Amino acid sequence: MSDEIVKIKGTKSGLQLSFERGADFESIEQDLREKLESGSSFFTRGTVIHVAPDALKKGDLDRLKRLFSKFGVLFRTTDPLTASSPVHEPSHEEGRAEEDAQQMVIVNRTLRGGQEVRTKSSVLVCGNVNPGAQIIAGGSIDIRGTCRGMVHAGAYGDSRAFVVADRLMPMQIRIANLIARSPDQAEEMEKAERAERASIKDGQIVIEPIER
Repeated sequence: MSDEIVKIKGTKSGLQLSFERGADFESIEQDLREKLESGSSFFTRGTVIHVAPDALKKGDLDRLKRLFSKFGVLFRTTDPLTASSPVHEPSHEEGRAEEDAQQMVIVNRTLRGGQEVRTKSSVLVCGNVNPGAQIIAGGSIDIRGTCRGMVHAGAYGDSRAFVVADRLMPMQIRIANLIARSPDQAEEMEKAERAERASIKDGQIVIEPIER
């Protein structure tokens, strides 16, 4: 599928989707399904997705909502650029914790040494994470660049969280209460320019190559 069928723009309240002019719904749905199933796109668990109400027919919007729901992604037919309030208004502490997990912090810059992002939400970085920088997130972490800093996903106990980066070479990687050692120089030299995903499998952190 063409990468231009579905266009993604990060906003403060989530991700906004738009579609290639003239693209049929079957192509849009298939493109999104492939991205979701790969586990390597922007669509981490708990991401809030916005689509303009008039972008598709109501029946098609309903089908996308069901598709995203299967992957734990929230779907909203709103314009996030004009939204002035959170998606949810929880009335008690449990609801507030659930909302935190469903939000995503968008960082549209490289994180340099000494800089830190600490949040109960998931994090999307459109840039690199340099040595000495760190991200501590309650949800998953997606880095659209090279990660050489310290990353901690699922910092509040979510063992389903994961870390994805275009090049994953962190000083330290943590998921929930597990820690993985940093790669040595020989391992770094062997790494090609490829995206990787770190997640917990069988009680340990496993790093696997993925397709973006």
